[in-house]
This record gives sequence, structure tokens and C-alpha cells, in this order.
Amino acid sequence: MVTPQHAFDRAFERMPLVAILRGVEPDEVVRIADLLIDAGFTLLEIPLNSPDPFTSIQRLVRHCPGEVLVGAGTVLRVEDARRLGGLGARLLVTPNTDPAVIRAGREAGLVPIIGCMTPSEAFTALNCGASALKVFPAGRLAPGYAGDIKAVLPGGTRLLGVGGIGFGQIAAYRAGGYDGFGIGGSLYRPGRPADEVGALARELVARWRSGS
Repeated sequence: MVTPQHAFDRAFERMPLVAILRGVEPDEVVRIADLLIDAGFTLLEIPLNSPDPFTSIQRLVRHCPGEVLVGAGTVLRVEDARRLGGLGARLLVTPNTDPAVIRAGREAGLVPIIGCMTPSEAFTALNCGASALKVFPAGRLAPGYAGDIKAVLPGGTRLLGVGGIGFGQIAAYRAGGYDGFGIGGSLYRPGRPADEVGALARELVARWRSGS
């Protein structure tokens, strides 16, 4: 049996970019997801401050292939973490470091990607069971911050940069030490045509693979 952590490890190694679909509607989410998956994305996040997010998540869980991990972002409550586990979601992404939410996510079989900014928050998240750390808002910090904080974190800690990093900045932040990124408004935003989202997804994946 493939554990959630093993599934995440494989998905992250294939493409360490999380598509953040903030504001997506349930009626469009499958179409958008198909375009992202066709482009090479393996990690899909529906923030819980989107319209009817649990319906969107359930539809993606039922629709997406097993190698694609679906989950929620902006998870702030223990009860939401438990509900996600019941839906079959596999990712739990937070903007903050809340030990109760992290533990609830672990108990529900989710892979926690936990928001932090300071070393204290990072170690708290890891000690509570975080699978990866999300520096947020990373765009407000210099790219080299990742290398600085990783110098004191356990070896192999995965660090994602999220918030305010556009396509043209990813290469610099990657060189600074980030292992992956969460991409939101520069990829998907409400009202953007699906075909445009698909084109942006293909561009971003091509940039990542080429290192540009």
C-alpha cells in the first residue's frame, strides 16, 4: 500500500509546483484540473476560502488519477482537517503554524504542508509532523532566505516558497534554496479563461524543467 507520504514524495519529485486554485468554482474545477495535469502538475490545492471548496475537492478526488494529489489550502480549523480526510483528500496546506491542525491532519491521513516564516515556527511545524514547510509570504523576503533557514533545519527538509513570487522570479528563488513553489494568481484567478490557464501552466512547467 502506498502511504500518503510516499505518494507525496513521488508527486513532488515529478513536479514540485503546487497549483493554488483560489476562488475556483465547483463547475469549472475539473476542466481546470485536467489542463494543469496535462501540463505536468501533480499537486492541486483548493483554498478553503473558495466558493463551496469541499465540493470542488470531492470532485477532484473522484476525478484525478492516483498520482495526482488533491487537497486544501488555508486550512485553519481542526474540524476542517478531519473533514478533508473523510473526503479522501491528501494534502493539507496552511498559512500558519498551528500544532492542533497539523496533528489533526496527520491523524486524518493527510500530508501537511505548513506555513511558517521564522526558525521557531519551522521547528514547531516539523516537530508536530509537517511533511514540508511553506515560507509565506516568501515574495516579501530575499531569495536567499531559504538557504539561510535551511542551514539550521534537518537535512532533507522541503521548503516551498509561496506568496508574491511570479513566473519571472522563480529561477532566482530556486537558486536561493527553495525546493518548490505554490503558484496562485499568476497561474489561476477567477474569470481567467481555462485555455489561458492551460497555456500558463505549460509555460511554467517548461520554465521549471529548463531551469529558466
